[in-house]
Order: sequence, then structure tokens, then C-alpha cells
Amino acid sequence: GQDPRFHTDVERLIKGLKSLIPGSAVVPTYFFREAEKWVQSYEDYHRKTVVDFYEDLGHGVFIHMIEIPGGKFLMGSPANEHNRQKSEGPLHKVRVPPFLIGETPITQAQWAVIAQQPKIRRTLHPFPSKFTGDLLPVEQIQWAEAVEFCNRLSRHTGCQYRLPSESEWEYACRAGIEEPFYCGEFLDAGTANYGKNIGQSSEIGNYPPNAFGLYDMHGNVWEWCRDRWHKNYKGAPADGSGWGKSCIKSQVVLRGGSWNSAESSCRSASRFRINLNLSLSTIGFRVSCSST
Repeated sequence: GQDPRFHTDVERLIKGLKSLIPGSAVVPTYFFREAEKWVQSYEDYHRKTVVDFYEDLGHGVFIHMIEIPGGKFLMGSPANEHNRQKSEGPLHKVRVPPFLIGETPITQAQWAVIAQQPKIRRTLHPFPSKFTGDLLPVEQIQWAEAVEFCNRLSRHTGCQYRLPSESEWEYACRAGIEEPFYCGEFLDAGTANYGKNIGQSSEIGNYPPNAFGLYDMHGNVWEWCRDRWHKNYKGAPADGSGWGKSCIKSQVVLRGGSWNSAESSCRSASRFRINLNLSLSTIGFRVSCSST
């Protein structure tokens, strides 16, 4: 679907152009028509080269889905990575098929729309979060509640939504980068919301995206994956799928770190186990689906 922010982008461009023109100058109206045409051309080019779409939830609320191209990568962390944990090894090659994933974690506005639809298996509270705001990520969500959201979203759209697998999540986070973070060796207050920099979650999209155009993969809120927890990668799937059976049935995987996490917990390879029945102000999620 068309990017609902298109006209906002045009307005920003025109405002910027006006600021470069002396106040006394008379600017012909065709100049601004040409500027709008230029932005439209750029949008058309973007749609042809980047596969993405906006899922319309109604009430003026959308989920922006980004296609992640298929490929191979080394999952986990090398032995010499600072703050590496044993659970991040052994390094292993994974081939990930193309898939789509949310540009951002699910926001409170997106959650509220779907949560008020008829339930499938579980009742969802439309306003569960500790920190409130339409553009803040939804939090205090149990794993099964995130799955319920995906199931309702699937029913609403006809597309099979799900939580990303752990390998999909790391592949999407890295975006081809082998360093600890998609922005390099370290984080700072300008690249992610972590380490209690602001003391709570922040509005989505406030920090630079990675090369795939995904926001908040480091910090802000931990993100549920669909995999059960395993203590290391011995025997892990190599095809991008989720890892099911585990000797610890009640524990699943979180990725990405949060607003109160140490820098080391926000690394691309960092993984954390947690009881799937917990709901904390540091935990949210984003959705994914197959691209075919």
C-alpha cells in the first residue's frame, strides 16, 4: 500500500526548500509542483527496489512490513567478542529464506486495535503497558499474548503472521554486519535506548535504523522470538526455522536488549532465556511473515 507518510515527506521537502530561498524572492508555483513530482518519482523508485508494504489495521493505524532478502550468515558470536556468552556458540552457518518483518516493534496503537477484535484463544487487554503512548512499543506482554496478537492479525489480514524465529531475528538485526552491533563495535546514547539512558521505553523510530531499514533492534524493548530456549546452538536449525522442542518447556528466547539493559545485552548475538508467562515493562515484540 502507499506510504501514509508520503505527503508529510513532501511538506518537509518544500519547507526545507523555502528555507533556502531569500524571503524577498518570488518563487513560481511550478517550482513546488516539480518538487512534489521529484518526491513522487523517488517513492515510485523505492517501491520498485524495496519490497515493503503497509498493513492497514483500520482507524488510521498501519504496520510497516519490510522484506528481508534471503541469504546465509554466521549465527552467534566469535570466541573473542567482548562480553560473549557460552550460549552464543558455536558459530554456525544459517541459510535464511526471504521473509518480512515489522519495521519497528509493535506499538501501543497497533496493539490496541487488534486487542479489541474478537479473541481466538486468549483475551488481550488493550492497554497493558506501564509506559503509555501510541508510538511507544507495547510492553508487559506475555509470549502467548504476542502469539494471540499474531493470530488475530492473520485473521484480520489473510496473511500468516507469526513471531520471528531466533535466526531470522539475528539475521535481520545484523543486516550483513559481523560486528557486535549493526552500527559498529559500540553503542552510545545517540544510537539506541539502553542502559537507563532515559529511564523508560522511547517512541519507535527515534534512533538510526540498520541497513535493512529496521528500527530499535538494539535496546528499547526486548523482543519475543518463537523459539524455545536451548543452552547453546548444538543441533540448531540451519534453515532459518524456529527451534521447537526443549528440555525446558516453559522458557523461550528474548532478543535485542531493552531500555534498562547493559550494552552487552543489546548485541546482535546476545540471547536471553525467560519464562514465557512473564510480562515486564522491558519486553515487547515485532511480527514477521513469509514473503511468499
